[in-house]
Amino acid sequence: MARGASQPDRPLEFVGSSKDDLSSFPPEVKLVTGFALRQIQVGKSHPDAKPMKGNLRDVVEICVDDYSGDRTFRTTCTTKIGEIVYVLHAFQKRSMSGIATPKRELDLIEQRLKAARKHYEEHHAKTKQ
Repeated sequence: MARGASQPDRPLEFVGSSKDDLSSFPPEVKLVTGFALRQIQVGKSHPDAKPMKGNLRDVVEICVDDYSGDRTFRTTCTTKIGEIVYVLHAFQKRSMSGIATPKRELDLIEQRLKAARKHYEEHHAKTKQ
């Protein structure tokens, strides 16, 4: 569902090293990922963005292959904390086999999701009262 014309875009907040990690992606991957994040900010979907499962069901994963086709870059974010889009993690998937996100990456995403919730409670939730 798209946000109305009178509603402001959701702000982006980067958790941990996600902004620096995203900045290190190849230019063509940054372009697609940036556009996907922009679509999410305005309440639209993007074909490269899919919801995760289980404990991370509130997280969206953006998967982009570079143009050589041999590397996959992933960026995760959540829109389920207030009106903010929290970018949780950005990384290159190292394994060429399988599509599953490695456990160490899932653990980091889960830690950063908790950090994003804490950040919201400390900096934004009080202003809503």
